[in-house]
Amino acid sequence: MQRTSKIARLPRPIRQELNRLLTDHLSTLLFCPTDEAVRNLSKEGINNGMRGQWVKNVGDVMHDSILYYSRIADQKSTILQDLRLLPSSQSLTRNSELGTPNYYLATLHRAENTDDPRRLKSILKALDEISDTASVVLPLHPRTKKRMESHRLQPKSKKVKLIEPVSYLNMLKLEKNAKTILTDSGGVQKEAYWLGVPCVTLREVTEWGYTVKEGWNIVSGWKTSDILQAIQRILDRKRRKGADTMRKKTASEKIVQILLDHSGN
Repeated sequence: MQRTSKIARLPRPIRQELNRLLTDHLSTLLFCPTDEAVRNLSKEGINNGMRGQWVKNVGDVMHDSILYYSRIADQKSTILQDLRLLPSSQSLTRNSELGTPNYYLATLHRAENTDDPRRLKSILKALDEISDTASVVLPLHPRTKKRMESHRLQPKSKKVKLIEPVSYLNMLKLEKNAKTILTDSGGVQKEAYWLGVPCVTLREVTEWGYTVKEGWNIVSGWKTSDILQAIQRILDRKRRKGADTMRKKTASEKIVQILLDHSGN
């Protein structure tokens, strides 16, 4: 499992971290997504062969999922056409791809951002300002929708498209073709990384330090000015075709082989 990196020194009482600690120390087989995760386990006294435990860097199973489902999304999803995000010349082609991404994708759901009206207002203001250059698509999480209503906050720009939550396939399609993704979701950060899409994280920390170290992700926090600066910094970088750590053999294949070896088959 991936332990919180040095980029994100989260306090131990956080539920997810407590669960990870307990699970990792009780487990016999530990499948890690990165070398950093292996090193972090070693610092906690969990090493390959120690106490009969196996620690293996197999890659990330989320990568496996994206490899499989992004192809299906390309074939079946019509979300770009439905939201009129494609150039008119492509709008009639079911499997069209954007030649040049022309929208931002934002997701927002964490309590730290949505429950604090100051933070929520600041983030929405940033979305308003970047919409001057391209549309912003914001699928509204139920929590966010409720908090926007209770705080009486709405984007001012009509180019910020508030839409209902979307399916996994539609989300992958939106992520894959976005100019940049702005998110406070851990999962979306990783999906952006695997898809080779620039990402700005609307938090003070990230659990996925390698996405920052490899230049795919900037942690901006919630202040409008910091978000806008992060957007500019990441847009100055060249868009790449995919993460450098893409693997030829999938994580799930490696896990199955290790399970067979461990069971003696």
